[in-house]
Amino acid sequence: EGTRNLVEAAGQAGVRRFVFLSSVKAMAEPGDQCVDEDWPGEPNTPYGKAKRAAEDAVLEAGVRYGMHVVNLRLAMVYGHGGRGNLERLARGIRAGWFPPLPETGNKRSLVHLDDVVAVMRLVAEAPAANGRTYIVADPRAYSGREIYDAIRAVLRAPTLRWSVPASVLKVGGKLGDSLGAVLRRPLPLNSEVVERLLGSACYSPARIERELGWRARISLEDGLREMLAV
Repeated sequence: EGTRNLVEAAGQAGVRRFVFLSSVKAMAEPGDQCVDEDWPGEPNTPYGKAKRAAEDAVLEAGVRYGMHVVNLRLAMVYGHGGRGNLERLARGIRAGWFPPLPETGNKRSLVHLDDVVAVMRLVAEAPAANGRTYIVADPRAYSGREIYDAIRAVLRAPTLRWSVPASVLKVGGKLGDSLGAVLRRPLPLNSEVVERLLGSACYSPARIERELGWRARISLEDGLREMLAV
């Protein structure tokens, strides 16, 4: 409703361009596949449903007011000063308490903040972007272990040859759930966190690359170096 109110006020005030930062969570969960904007199904979380409804409100207002509107479905965004999952993982690695992840072959999409700013500028000015919805992500998706190793490399920490089995992490996640319920606050390691580390969430930016020629330019190594200020 907040997005609906804002885009309606923008249209009534004569705003010419409106870029909405949505999320890949506005789509159905992809499972182990790497999906694009045509992936069928509906989001199954309140957050995802709210984002999808907001996208619809933006497109409808664009037609009604003749306003240039674009929806950007962002993959996991990271960068200096952020407080997301990647930043929490990095803090755990830097502090020395986060164990090496197993290589499960999972694929997770992400995008650096600088690339998000660049694509916002692009779609605001590109006539072909009007009324379109785009996934915004690095063209390469990374496994949890690849991300873990990249963080250690940027921090110049020794490379580790061992890892904690996925089964042990899952048990640790369940223990975190139980202890978090007792303490009435989420712990750094719980089942949701473990799923994000070991599961896949892969999204293809092929549409925006094809239609607008945009491609994420910040590599994972450079993005992590900026995020960690090293």
